[in-house]
Amino acid sequence: MAERPFNVLGIQQIAIGGLDKSALSGLWSGLFGVTKVGDYVSESENVDEDILQLGSGPRAVEIDLMQPLNPDVSPKVHVPTLNHVGLWIDDLEAAVDWLSEQGMRFTPGGIRKGASGHDVCFIHPKGNEATPRSGEGVLIELVQAPSDVIAALSS
Repeated sequence: MAERPFNVLGIQQIAIGGLDKSALSGLWSGLFGVTKVGDYVSESENVDEDILQLGSGPRAVEIDLMQPLNPDVSPKVHVPTLNHVGLWIDDLEAAVDWLSEQGMRFTPGGIRKGASGHDVCFIHPKGNEATPRSGEGVLIELVQAPSDVIAALSS
């Protein structure tokens, strides 16, 4: 196996889904006191989400509370409830190229802008015959870390 040309720097986010995000907001913002910093709605991703932030600066972790725009349409952002984990990556393009060479299966859509404005892509939770490597049951979002996060988390 060739040397890995990228580093996983830390947790960027966790994403939690439900049919009605108001109950999730009541828990995370109301009871836990985690600050809401934004909203994101995407018809193509079938999602209406609240973006919360735990901590500050380059070490902050995002908590995305998601509900489907239509619960009968895929992607079903509420199934499973712990929808995905996001990882900061220091070189997303190199990571995708190298992981693809290793047989990693990615979800459709390739590298694109995510809800927070960073370039992202997703590792599929299940492999297939052509690309047998996967997230081993977990949807994993790879997120291009900005320079301040790279500097803070590389040291």
